[in-house]
Amino acid sequence: MTMDMVNLFAISVGTLAIPLLAFMVSFLLWPSTLIKVYYWYWRRTLGMQVRHADCGAYRFCYSYRGKPGLRPSILMLHGFSGHKDAWLSVVKFLPKHLHILCVDMPGHEGTTRSSADDYSIQGQVQRVHQFVECIKLNKKPFHIVGTSMGGNVAGVYAATYPSDIFGVTLICPSGIKHTSETKFDNQLQDLLNSQHTLSIPLIPNTAEEMEEMLRLCSHVRFKVPQQVLQGLVDVRIPHNDFYQEVFMKIWGESSRFALHEHMHQITSPLQVIWGKQDQVVDVSGARVIAEVLSGCRLDLLDHCGHSVVMERPRKTAKLILDFIISQQSTQNASNKKQC
Repeated sequence: MTMDMVNLFAISVGTLAIPLLAFMVSFLLWPSTLIKVYYWYWRRTLGMQVRHADCGAYRFCYSYRGKPGLRPSILMLHGFSGHKDAWLSVVKFLPKHLHILCVDMPGHEGTTRSSADDYSIQGQVQRVHQFVECIKLNKKPFHIVGTSMGGNVAGVYAATYPSDIFGVTLICPSGIKHTSETKFDNQLQDLLNSQHTLSIPLIPNTAEEMEEMLRLCSHVRFKVPQQVLQGLVDVRIPHNDFYQEVFMKIWGESSRFALHEHMHQITSPLQVIWGKQDQVVDVSGARVIAEVLSGCRLDLLDHCGHSVVMERPRKTAKLILDFIISQQSTQNASNKKQC
């Protein structure tokens, strides 16, 4: 082997080794940075673009794909302490021509956080409506999707602004007086009865607590490396005081059963998706909704917990799309009869 070939081989190995070494160092020392890069790459891969909507002094951050078309636009509201990228796993399985918007909820991720803001369910509904009007999303009725806290907000939004809404999909929504207690309910009750400072299971401070939260929220057992767990915690810790404030608001007297108190006012077609093994918000809430709104569609998923979006993204996307298509078909048939 000539000296030129040896040098070329060394340069090639070095070129490959540097990014690999950078990845390993980032994984071990800065996992939170790697997680942010991961979401950025996934958004680009799926064609999601990040935008900001300035409504006076308030700024909303959201991602979107597609343009308004024959199908209604879809607005997706994430759950407590989440962010717009929580929907990427579902967006992956939705047609690219659909107009999809995933917004950071009030105070979360890139949306304005203010100590003077109202983070109750009703307060969040008003902010989401401000966003909708700011980007003129309600020029045509849109489909709203919400999970957990976002489901509570989505349901109350549909009850409050019925003319904005084409249809509603609630995924394991909070805000319902379910008939059975969950593991999460019991944990909170134990904490409230104890003399210790309230430590909320959905607000982890260590990698071990993060792992426990994932077990609480998921029926499927994901094997998550310790470094990734630590990275997930590192991303959240600067926001934990805010999360505690929001939790106390949505779990407070005025918001805890907001959806239950408003659901009889929902007039739009309604779909409820729930994991049968949900340990956070009991699946019995689905039957409670169905008893009040007899025309709603129930999709209860076997071997699935509270994190339906993470555990069953393909199935979730299919159920949402099928529901929208069926409602459009029903609406078109009704219009033809009237003509």
